[in-house]
Amino acid sequence: MSSGVIVELHRNATNWGKVVDDIVKLERKIFPKHESLARSFDEELRKNNSGLLYVDVDGEVVGYIMYSWPSSLCASVTKLAVKENCRRQGHGEELLKAAIKKCRTRNVHRISLHVDPLRTPAVILYKKFGFQVDNLIEGYYSSDRNAYRMYLDFDAN
Repeated sequence: MSSGVIVELHRNATNWGKVVDDIVKLERKIFPKHESLARSFDEELRKNNSGLLYVDVDGEVVGYIMYSWPSSLCASVTKLAVKENCRRQGHGEELLKAAIKKCRTRNVHRISLHVDPLRTPAVILYKKFGFQVDNLIEGYYSSDRNAYRMYLDFDAN
């Protein structure tokens, strides 16, 4: 990864406001309005059983991953995004690796996510980490945008 540091955002962090503002700006640039959590991001992050890791490069948020563990058995990656001019530098890979590690410490058995099949680099990244396509969900994002539901199972031992 090129000169970035993975940081876990904690509720009592002194830079909470700045980090959330940077993430909201990224959300608005990357995701269509109806898929963006920009308006409710702060609220989403304050929920129990959710986490957020971000890549800090010289004080700037260049990528983030949001995940949750609604039960003791499963976790879900809800967002993974990297600033356009910072892609293909390993940030997404490092974020996904760190989130998987965090979920494993909670002894979950499965991590699931949804991804647009047309986002080929994202699909390739998830498959590289062992995620498998479970199903194609038609109209998941909108009437003309589908999603793969993908999952990664861990050994039961």
